[in-house]
Amino acid sequence: MPETDPHPARPATRPHRPWAGIRQAAGRLDAATPAGRDRAVDALRALAILGVVLGHWLVTALVPDGDALRTASPLQSMPWLAPVSWTFQTLAVFFMVGGHVATRSRASARARGVTYGAWLRSRMARLFTPVVAVLAVWTVAALALLLGGASFVTVRTLVKLALSPLWFLLVFAALTAATPLLARLNPLWPLAVVLHVDLVRFGLDGPSWLGWVNVAAGWLVPYTLGAAWTRGELERPRAGWMLLTGGAAVTTVLIAWAGYPASMVGVPGEGVSNLDPPTLAAVTFGLAQCGLALLLRDHLRRAMRRPVAWAAVALVNLSAMTVFLWHQTALMATTVTGLLAGRLPGLHTTPDGWDWIGARLLWLPVFALALAVCWAAFHGFEHRPRRRGGRRSRVIRAHRRAGRRVGQRTAKAVHSA
Repeated sequence: MPETDPHPARPATRPHRPWAGIRQAAGRLDAATPAGRDRAVDALRALAILGVVLGHWLVTALVPDGDALRTASPLQSMPWLAPVSWTFQTLAVFFMVGGHVATRSRASARARGVTYGAWLRSRMARLFTPVVAVLAVWTVAALALLLGGASFVTVRTLVKLALSPLWFLLVFAALTAATPLLARLNPLWPLAVVLHVDLVRFGLDGPSWLGWVNVAAGWLVPYTLGAAWTRGELERPRAGWMLLTGGAAVTTVLIAWAGYPASMVGVPGEGVSNLDPPTLAAVTFGLAQCGLALLLRDHLRRAMRRPVAWAAVALVNLSAMTVFLWHQTALMATTVTGLLAGRLPGLHTTPDGWDWIGARLLWLPVFALALAVCWAAFHGFEHRPRRRGGRRSRVIRAHRRAGRRVGQRTAKAVHSA
């Protein structure tokens, strides 16, 4: 009788591989994306949103001052960091992409017989439905802080930072509503308005309030560039190169010889901000950024052929409003919570040296984690079901199904580890 092995070998089990599941889910999302979709548009929008978020996290500090919190910026004591603002102040690219998407969407809706009113209501719902959650949460938070003994200065600082992204939405909503009128507008016209406003303000000592005309005119420039993109006027590389080189050259002249600030974001304590309201330097710099974005389109289209890269871009785009509206809250929540452990480097200390920069970089993953918590709580407001005429795109449906499958596979892998 043959001997039996008292310890028979167990059949080999196939290890769980979460990354394989992610790649499979990304492949399904890639297959669900319409073949004619220009993925470079989504990639540029994702880069613009992430640029704004990282820029705020890098140049916004909340420093304890007695019993209050005040805002501070490393650009105050380290003006040589101005190139950071050149990299992360990407609003012009977002407005250009927004103008391109809105004009293309309106033309498509009109071809399908959708009225302007129905189209506009759909666009406004996408913009402002997520705002309801932000306003509700911060109304309650402000009252709780005041009743809990927080100083009015602290509450005002926090609320101002939390709600500061809303100015963008108001301008973007106004431009979206005017899309039918702006679809054929040449960007040179609003650029000329910005030029003359700055000539009166700075050259002729005109009233400072005149600068607020540039809130509309300044962002009209990249928005109408997006409309020109829709018309097919920016397809050749020559257009991108002209915008990049021309915008960069004029911006350099304005900073070096006309006295405009080098930073493309506001710096506390400076008399003039390039962004609030927009100046000619901010607009010409935006033109250079838009030119670079146009030149990158073919490279981004090739990169977006990779399913995992496309899935990441799709995730950012589907959560763009949530990320934009809650990223300052994530920073502030981390800062205020950190006070329980005392004054932490890079979080509560004055931003005035290399040590602060190094410490702040280490805090970025923590801010991202806090933003992920906000996303989990509030991203549902961004894609609420529509009552009429609306159905979720195949990309959204596939993305959610893929996300659920990836989550299930990852949970199984963690359970069996």
